[in-house]
Formats: sequence, structure tokens, C-alpha cells
Amino acid sequence: MLNLVLFGPPGAGKGTQSQKLIEKYGLIHLSTGDLLRSEISQGTELGLKAKKLMDEGLLVPDEVVIGMIESKIADNRDAAGFIFDGFPRTVPQAEALDQLLEKYDQGITCMIALQVDEQELVKRLLLRGKTSGRPDDADEALIQKRVVEYNTKTRPVADYYAQQGKFYAIDGIGEIEDIFAKSCEIIGACQLA
Repeated sequence: MLNLVLFGPPGAGKGTQSQKLIEKYGLIHLSTGDLLRSEISQGTELGLKAKKLMDEGLLVPDEVVIGMIESKIADNRDAAGFIFDGFPRTVPQAEALDQLLEKYDQGITCMIALQVDEQELVKRLLLRGKTSGRPDDADEALIQKRVVEYNTKTRPVADYYAQQGKFYAIDGIGEIEDIFAKSCEIIGACQLA
């Protein structure tokens, strides 16, 4: 089973690359953002709590996110693998994900990190905000807050996977197809390891 963590700050291109990787490898997309937005659109209690936190640019509690992910894994045991997009966001989440996957005799194959400088991220998110309908994409102050949140709480996850020999960085600025080709090279090497 191929289990990938696609990693990077908001606006790095994770969604775009996820779709290409899903098509090529037949993976199940586990985007915590999508799972949370689904809960919000359904107006569930979880969705309302999540919306309040997300609108403030804050992270949703780990136990909520892990529960949603476990449910998705349990429902898709015959999958070719999973691509984790926007998760894990903290080292405790990465540890919880490892423990969760162990329950299913699985593990993370590799983490691919899309690296993009802050100025480009802000530009991309403001552009996306014109069409996404997401309030956290349209406000530069909220974008800055999300980038700070990423740098302080999420970036250490890269070190966690680096210590396991599973971290691979790619320049997230460039042609989509070139970034995709580099990702596929990394995945091929990890599958052979």
C-alpha cells in the first residue's frame, strides 16, 4: 500500500499535485480541509466548531481530525493507498497517524514537501480567494496568520519524517508537470526501498 503525506504551507500547490497523484496511483484522497468543509456544509456540531476555528485561522483539535481519518481508512481497507493532504499538521498528529496506520498493518511510505517562499504563497492565496469562496483565502492578515501557524506548529512535522528517512523536499515553484514528475521519481524510489 502506498501512503503519502503531501506537505507544504497553504497555497504551496498540494491540492493540484494531490489530484495528479491520485489519478496516477489510484489513491484515496484524505484532505482534512475537505473533510472539515463537508462537515461544515452539512451543519454538523463538529462542522460548526471547526468553522469557528478555521475562520480564525486556527487548527481543529487532533482528536476530531484523527477520528475523521480513521473512519475514512476503515471504510477503504482495499484501497491502493492514501494521500494525506494537509495532515498531519503537528508532531502529535504524525505520531497518532503512525499509531493509527499500525492498527491496519500500514505505515507512511514517504512525505513529499512542496517548498514555496512566503511572498509567492500570499500571492497565490489572494488569487485563489477570488474564486474559492473561502474567507481565509481573501484576507491578507488571515493568510499571514495561517503561514505563521504553519511555520510554528506544522513545519516540525518535516523533522519527524526526516528522522524516519521519509522526508523529500521539492521546489513548489515551477511548471505543474515538472513538480509532478519529481514527485513520481521520489515515490518510485520509496517503493523500491
